[in-house]
Order: sequence, then structure tokens, then C-alpha cells
Amino acid sequence: MLRALYDYAVGEDLVLPAGYGKKIIRAYVSLGADGRFLGVIPGEAEKVPCPDIGSIANSGDKCNVLAEKRSILFPGDEKQKNQYAKKRAYFCETLSQAAVEEPRLALCRKAMEDTETCAAISAELDRMKLDGAKVLSFQVSGQSILEMPAVQNWWEQFRQQFRPKGRQSLCLITGQPTVPMATVPPISGLSVVGGHARGDALICFDKDAFQSYGLKQAVNAPVSEEAFAGVKAALDALLADAPVLSGMKFVHWYDKPLPKAEDEVAFVLGAGIPDEDDDSEEDEAPAVNEAQVRLAADELVRGVETGKPVHSLPNYYYILLLSGVNGRVMVRSYQQGNYSELTQALQQWERDLALTNSAGTGLMKPAKLRARLIRLMPRQNSDKNVFERMAKELSGLTPPILNAIMTGAQLPDAVVSRALGYLRSQMMGGQEEDQGRKVPDPWAVQWLKAWLCRQERKKYEKEELSVDYNPKHPEAAYHCGALVAVYGAIQRLAMPEVNASLIDRYYASAIQTPALVLGQLSRLSNYHVSKLEGLRTYFTDLRDQTASAIGDTIPTVLAPEQQAYFALGYYQMGAKLKKDWLARKAAAEKNKEKDSKTEEEGF
Repeated sequence: MLRALYDYAVGEDLVLPAGYGKKIIRAYVSLGADGRFLGVIPGEAEKVPCPDIGSIANSGDKCNVLAEKRSILFPGDEKQKNQYAKKRAYFCETLSQAAVEEPRLALCRKAMEDTETCAAISAELDRMKLDGAKVLSFQVSGQSILEMPAVQNWWEQFRQQFRPKGRQSLCLITGQPTVPMATVPPISGLSVVGGHARGDALICFDKDAFQSYGLKQAVNAPVSEEAFAGVKAALDALLADAPVLSGMKFVHWYDKPLPKAEDEVAFVLGAGIPDEDDDSEEDEAPAVNEAQVRLAADELVRGVETGKPVHSLPNYYYILLLSGVNGRVMVRSYQQGNYSELTQALQQWERDLALTNSAGTGLMKPAKLRARLIRLMPRQNSDKNVFERMAKELSGLTPPILNAIMTGAQLPDAVVSRALGYLRSQMMGGQEEDQGRKVPDPWAVQWLKAWLCRQERKKYEKEELSVDYNPKHPEAAYHCGALVAVYGAIQRLAMPEVNASLIDRYYASAIQTPALVLGQLSRLSNYHVSKLEGLRTYFTDLRDQTASAIGDTIPTVLAPEQQAYFALGYYQMGAKLKKDWLARKAAAEKNKEKDSKTEEEGF
């Protein structure tokens, strides 16, 4: 893992010189050639390389040089002034030492020691609302002191005092002899998943039980300063754009650069899908499915399958799930594998998810993975902290789900039980859709379909599940669910004003014990069908065909796998009924328009 991160940093040109770290400079105190204070200049949004003494700056009397927090350089009140007096003195002392190489730094120290100048600088910082946590540096004659060649040469010599001393070991990253670091610089970017604001340690041995051969701290996992600088640069860059899944940062990269538009993993995670879709159900998708079009037109994938070169492709992918715990980086999962196999697995995942929308007019739109994960938690009508719940409830389930997606393996069985629980809660207490129709949550149904597709590949020579309702599917429970959807539609048309629908009363029991329920629903449907006008033949034929598809025996008790088939059959039959209803409505309007046109022409 460390070597892969180091190689990524080298390949992406992220490696900083040893002793440097990237920081955002919020403002520069500008001084003239004579040391006169000229004003405070806002910094750039991008991070710039700055001298960094590592964890030593977090304690004791030392601080980073040339660029530090405002609370140290120009305290806003007496409390900060007293608290950071020794650190400020250390900063001034290092400026004096650096001034031997670059005399202009003496002007910076003079400005920090002059009471009137300090007061003017603090007033300007207050006006700009730069609090004590913002990092500041200096400019002299319009040039940043961080960019002065003489200062950089001085820092290379000055930092030698902070380099580790002792016996050499082989670096775990490069394999080269090195004096290992006693403590490693913290990794930034995990504050949203339990990490500390100032960073978290990736290599840490602070308990005797974790140490061996008398070695202390990070020397138990020896790494050189230069090599770990590459690992830190890679992680800092990758974590900046990494999405959050179940309280973990999802970090992935490849051994060769890959354009974002062709990043298979980012697409599956939901890159480019607006955040506002996270809690909505995409039912009314257009007839053209974006994911399917992408698969059909993906030259990159075709190149992998046919061997025809498109451009230089990665050989391997790497995936890390990270969180922060008590100031340490917690590696929840690490996975690496062949890129071509990954591409095929992600294609299979999209095919497994392919499902008609609830109106039957097209396929479901792509969705962010974290939005899908919500459907694996107990359903709550009002949940403002849904992602906090996800971090607690799905942190153990998300890694095996991701592994199954990335490798094409079977999804955990917990996916079925959790998705079914979400659907039962929704069907018992959810809001009714148009025409009083209750529609199972499509994303929860997609979980069931994906799980069943992977099960079927073990049972049958070919997959039997399709995007729409399949009247020839061999599973009886699938058609039991479809038949319940037909019974519900018949009652809805026959008795539109009923308070408690057939689905409200019987869905929960039908999905568990269909043999005890379908007989009663059949008797009720005979009564309801008699009230239908114009649709009687359509519904009786569909009802009889669906009942025949069940076979000779109606299942007595359904196991979780069969319940998944039931829920999928119910959903897909509901989509078919809605599609047929929309088609009839469109045909009726077309005929009405045609008749109206004929009357006008006759008139």
C-alpha cells in the first residue's frame, strides 16, 4: 500500500522536497525595501510549499518557520500573546539565522518586534477578518520569502537538526537503507470522518504492546523522510476529492493516469450526479438510460475486451477506505487488482442494477452509491442525520459491498434482509403515488435485483431476470408478487375511494406466506373485476396468465431469497401496469384528437 501511494505521488509529480509541506497562505504581510509596512495582501486559494518541521511544531516551544498561524505571529489578544510567546520568539530567532543568507529577512523580524508596526498589521488583519488559525507569511519588495532561493538554501541546512539520528534500517517503502523517522507528519483530509483538524498519524506505535525489539514509535515500521513525504503528498491529494461512504473516505487511484471521464470507479460511485438526488427516487427516467448508452459507447472498455489499443491503460487499481480515530488513520479496507477485471466487474454491476422505472417508460437513472446505501438502513420519515446514522450502522457492511462490486463477487446476504426491511416499512407506512398506487422504493428494489442476479448466475446457465417483468421466469415467488400487484390494480380501479387498500392490508403477509393470502385475494378480485368496464378482459387475461406462471403449487412460506423475488415481481408488474395504462391513455387522447379533427373537417 505504501509503495503504491509513493509510486502514485512520483507519477503525478506530487512529491515535495523533504522538509516541505503544502499549506494555504491566507495573507502576506507586505514590506518595502526599507522595511516599511505596506499592507496585507490576500493569499491564493491554492496550497504552496512551505517549510515544515512536522509534529515537533505541535508541542514544545518550537513552531514552523517562514509561514505560521496568525495567533503566533501577530496575536489578537493578550491570552494568545502569552500562550504563544515562546513560539513567536523561536520564529523571530530563526528569521535572524536565515537573515545571514538572505538579509531581507531581517526586515521581517524588525517588523515583528516593532510595537507600532505590529499594531498596524494586527488592525489590518482584523479588518480582513483573519482569525488566529489562518496561516501568514511575508513579502519583501513584492517577493514572497518562501520563494527566495537563498532562503530555500538556508532551510535545507537548517532542517538537518530535525532529521532522525540513529542506526539505519531498510525503508519499508523504497527498500533503501535509511535512518527511520521517529514520528511521521500527519495526514490531512480525514476531519469529516472522525479525524483531527490538524491531521492524523498513519504510522504510530505509542503502546509497549505494539513495539518490538526495543524500538520506539514509528521506528517499528521504518520509513525514510523522503519516501514518506511522497506517501503523505499522495494521500493528501487523493483525500481532497475522495467521497464519503458510511463514515469512511473512499480513496482510489490507478498505476497509470486515467482521465476522469473514463474513471470506472468514479462513475459507479456517482461522480457527476447532483447531491440533491441523494434522497429522491428517480422513477420517471427517460426512455434512454445514460449508463447503458455509456456502456455501449465506451471505447475504453471495448479496447480492454478486444485487445485493440485505445490509449495507454492502467494495469492495476487501488482502493482504500480510511477514517480517523483518536488522531490516527484507520485503514478500514485495502484492495488492489487488475484493471481489466475491474472494468468487467463494474460493467456487470451496472447490468445487475438495470431496472425499469416505476412508470415503465425507461430505465432507472444512475444514482450515487451513498444514496443507495440509505436503502439498507431502517426507514425513517424524517431523518436529518441520515449520513451520521450510515457511518454507525453500515461501517461494517460497506467494505464487503464495495468488494463485491469491484470484483463481481456475491453481495452480502445482509443486503437482502436490510433492503426487504426498508421496503416493508415503506409499503406499510409510505405515501401513495398517483391513482392511489403504492410503489416500492426503486433503489431498494435495485439492491434485491443485483443480489438475485448474482445468485442466478450460480443456479442457471443464463440470467433469467430482466429489466422488465419476465412472464417466463422459473421462480414461483416472483410471479406471486406480480399477481398481488395485479390484484391491487384491479381493486384500485374498482374501488378508488377505499380507505385501506388491498396492498395496505395484505402485502406484508403475502410476501411471507403467499399460500395463505392469494386464495382470499383471488375471491376478492372476482368481485372487483365485475365492476370494471372496458378493462375487464385485459385484467382477467393478465391475472390468469400470471397465476398460471406460478405453477401447480403456491409457496407456503417464503425465505428471504424468495421474498426478494416477490418484491421484484411486484415492482416490475406494477411498472408494466402503469406503462399499459399510459399507453391506453395516449391512444385514447390520440383517437379523441383524430375524431375532433374529423368533425372539424366535416363541418
